[in-house]
Amino acid sequence: MAPEHIFDSWPKRYDEWFATPIGSLVKEYESEVMQDLLQPASGECILDAGCGTGLFTGDLLAAGARVVGLEISRPMLCAALVKWKEKPFQGLQGNMLKLPFADDSFDKVVSMTAIEFINEGRQAVRELFRVAAPGGAVVVSTLNSRSPWAERRKAKARDGDRIFQQMIFRSPEELDALAPVSGELRSAIHFHKQEQPERARSLERQGSDLKLMTGAFLAARWFKDS
Repeated sequence: MAPEHIFDSWPKRYDEWFATPIGSLVKEYESEVMQDLLQPASGECILDAGCGTGLFTGDLLAAGARVVGLEISRPMLCAALVKWKEKPFQGLQGNMLKLPFADDSFDKVVSMTAIEFINEGRQAVRELFRVAAPGGAVVVSTLNSRSPWAERRKAKARDGDRIFQQMIFRSPEELDALAPVSGELRSAIHFHKQEQPERARSLERQGSDLKLMTGAFLAARWFKDS
């Protein structure tokens, strides 16, 4: 299946999973990491590369930023456009490997859990840096190869799951090495998918306090040279 069609049938299922008790916790913690690293602010123009259905875009809009969402899957992009039609959100279909923007176009750039579907990770991150303004933050998150979630997903891939067969799991070091400069790394989702929400919150606090780098969610922040 071509990359642009992997998630064509997923918009509704994607949003519905994040509305479940454990899915909403995952979104909460991933959003916290993203916002802490990116620090979106009112008046900024931010690129959300691989925006999906716009699930995390709402946090950027809530901060007062103007957002351009790029998404390779047309159905996912359409869901985002409907979701944020009353907000300063512009969406377009495109590929992260060749961004249709001029150099230094955005105050900040973020890409949430999209790069795991891109073999040419360095090229994708290079493009994100290219369109970021000098001094601007570039935040990229992915699936952590050190997490038990990765092992389960790899097992599903071996069993024939087409989504998981497309995934590239990267370690913290591998993610940081995609950029031309060293960055700050963070990890979250230190609980299992089957955990009860209360237990999950306790495990997340422990993982956060210990600064563990084995959570299912892995994020990096780099700054483009001024």
